[in-house]
Amino acid sequence: MERKNAWKTYTETDRKALTKLAESYKGFLSKCKTERACATRAIELAEAAGYIPLDQAIAMGLPLRPGSKVWASNYGKAVMLVQIGTEDIEKGVNILGAHIDSPRLDLKQNPLYEANDFVLLDTHYYGGIKNYQWVALPLALQGVIVKKDGTVVDVSIGENPDEPVFCVTDLLPHLGAEQLKKNGREVVEGESLDVLIGSEPLVLEKAEGADADEKRDEDDMTYEEKIEAMASKEAVRARVLKLLLENYGIEEEDFLSAEIEVVPAGPARDCGLDCSMVIGYGQDDRVCAYTSLEAQLAVKNPKRTAVCILVDKEEIGSVGATGMTSAFFENTMAEILALLEAPSELALRRCLARSSMLSSDVSAAFDPSYASVYETKNSAYCGRGLVFNKYTGSGGKSGSNDANAEYMASLRNIMDEAGVNYQTAELGRVNAGGGGTIAYIPAKYGMNVIDSGVPVLSMHSPWEVTSKADIYEAFKGYVAFLRS
Repeated sequence: MERKNAWKTYTETDRKALTKLAESYKGFLSKCKTERACATRAIELAEAAGYIPLDQAIAMGLPLRPGSKVWASNYGKAVMLVQIGTEDIEKGVNILGAHIDSPRLDLKQNPLYEANDFVLLDTHYYGGIKNYQWVALPLALQGVIVKKDGTVVDVSIGENPDEPVFCVTDLLPHLGAEQLKKNGREVVEGESLDVLIGSEPLVLEKAEGADADEKRDEDDMTYEEKIEAMASKEAVRARVLKLLLENYGIEEEDFLSAEIEVVPAGPARDCGLDCSMVIGYGQDDRVCAYTSLEAQLAVKNPKRTAVCILVDKEEIGSVGATGMTSAFFENTMAEILALLEAPSELALRRCLARSSMLSSDVSAAFDPSYASVYETKNSAYCGRGLVFNKYTGSGGKSGSNDANAEYMASLRNIMDEAGVNYQTAELGRVNAGGGGTIAYIPAKYGMNVIDSGVPVLSMHSPWEVTSKADIYEAFKGYVAFLRS
């Protein structure tokens, strides 16, 4: 049952639509390298498409009707879009769910230190990474710093061509004999993933007549004076702190209430001489998040209520207030039902149990360079369309949602009728490894859920690769699902 290459099926009209979508996607991927940025952009696009804040609808007591569009945000790191359909919501809704967090390096709360005339930032890696992939490449800083008075300072350094970038240093091969004897997990230790950010010392001009032996109590100094006093012992650190104060109004203690992510610097780009692929950071899972979002915005007047939920923390187990295991999804659906004048607990339970969901997450693309870990008949291939993973997990399907055959059959029918190129896959050979998604979490309500997404090469690396054909087919498939 080998699936055909989607490129062979395209008309000129398809190619134009594919190119337009891919260009828009690259822009999204380049600008949205954190979950906060993704959520913000999703809300911007939703409001441009006529969605209003759910909080506003609740405050106004605005009843929802078929065609009503609302969005809800969860701490600025997760977002949910809902378009009310013509069918009674107790009969269920169609849901596209994806995650917008990606593997990266996070700054520790007390990150800044000087060592041998260098200033570095101490990090803690987030999600499943290969540490050695994060050395010796340009990095950017993205995120927010929240000051004690509640002021939020947006941080983005390293993305524009005129801005500096940062890096994690690597050991030269001439001195790396012992390093190269280590296994892959130990070649670069997690505590060694510190980001180099400066090397120039702060040089102070001594005021005329100043007494070099004059001492002042630190409590009597301004922050600027403390920086200058630091220059006698840690001059490079003092200069970095001075730059942070001058350019961002940030004091060192403000790192205690900061969320700064270290991500690969630079935009997503075309890959291949034929420009048939996209290479960029964070395509797991922003390729599915973007196509899910665009599908939600493209659907007009659906029969079943259409829902798109983009969540945080999937890469570390979907935990916390912004992950899929939080009550955000369930609470938002309860609010929706209340505005539809169906506020009972029973109505909510009926709605959720009768719903259908595509857990929009990426799949491992078959890579001929590492063919031994794949089972060729049941692998996802770049260029062959949207992927359905009936189950994920590891070993004996441990930790997996296993979709039922009836649901898979209905999806086959939907995709075939819509002319969507699709394929089915498992995550590599049995016992070669494994992984999971958010699928098992909403499945607890009794709804039908299956994993469905885009094949990705070099998954979890700083630069991942996808096929434009698969991006296009995912969008088409998600639209067809929401309209079904």
